[in-house]
Amino acid sequence: MIADFVPQTHIKGCFLAKNKQILKNKNGKDYHSLRLQDESGIIDSKIWAFHSAIEPYQSDDVVYVEGEVILFLDQPQLNIFKIRPAKEDEYTLANLIPHTKKDIQQLEESLYLFIDSVKNNDIKRLLEAIFLDENINEKFLTKPAAKSIHHAYLSGLLEHCITVTKIGVYLSEFYENVNRDLVIAGCLLHDIGKIEELSGFPENEYTDSGQLLGHIVLGTNKIAIEISKLDNFSPEIANLIMHILISHHGELQYGSPEVPKCIEAMIVHLADYSDSRIKMFEEILLTTKDAKYSGFNKILNRNIRNSNYEQQKNQN
Repeated sequence: MIADFVPQTHIKGCFLAKNKQILKNKNGKDYHSLRLQDESGIIDSKIWAFHSAIEPYQSDDVVYVEGEVILFLDQPQLNIFKIRPAKEDEYTLANLIPHTKKDIQQLEESLYLFIDSVKNNDIKRLLEAIFLDENINEKFLTKPAAKSIHHAYLSGLLEHCITVTKIGVYLSEFYENVNRDLVIAGCLLHDIGKIEELSGFPENEYTDSGQLLGHIVLGTNKIAIEISKLDNFSPEIANLIMHILISHHGELQYGSPEVPKCIEAMIVHLADYSDSRIKMFEEILLTTKDAKYSGFNKILNRNIRNSNYEQQKNQN
């Protein structure tokens, strides 16, 4: 599996080809840049030379590959010297798609327990209308939370939203004047627009509406439509829930049209930020577990230190 690749080793196997690009090197010659994926992770890959063993392939094809793992800028990279479309009997698609390592049944049970714990009737009606809708529910339980940054795997959205809700409820216990029901609603619904923003696997690409509108607009529109179907829904609760959704990125420069202006919105923002960033650290450490430092990460703008490196080294 990709997570087990180590430099200076030859590999062969079937993987999902992603993000194929035809680029030019400094000498003006074409090369292919792509990413290979299996359930354990993704590796940047290159095809530098073209010959009979390099057969035609496209993004999202399952391909059979042979190549050598190297280190490039402290990151593993695969130099491919053979690639072809894989035969159906050579792979199992489920083994090529990353998925949550959490117990999905327990995550789903947590979802319904949070909804059942809500005391405000309007908020509970809204949550039930959304999460008991078969079409929405199926997407929410299976979609990734992102294309690549964090929780970018099957049921990643479910895992992320449940973790965010647990963090949000926990934070709520330390402060006065917090409406717990609003926190639960905001945490569960903050990324609901991602069920339309991302296509899901095997592609896991942005949809047209995802590109043009983004998950904040898509989610707010979804909530507004569902609220319009509920008789005598409180306008105040509706505004507060939609404010939490549009402000959950925290700052205008990060895509939110408003900053958090109520304590529940701030809690949801911080719970979401905490889980997304800590998950990024976790995923980076898992893919660079044999290194003391991960190498510079452009998104986090830092080099991640494995604080367990010496202990792991001694165990090996």
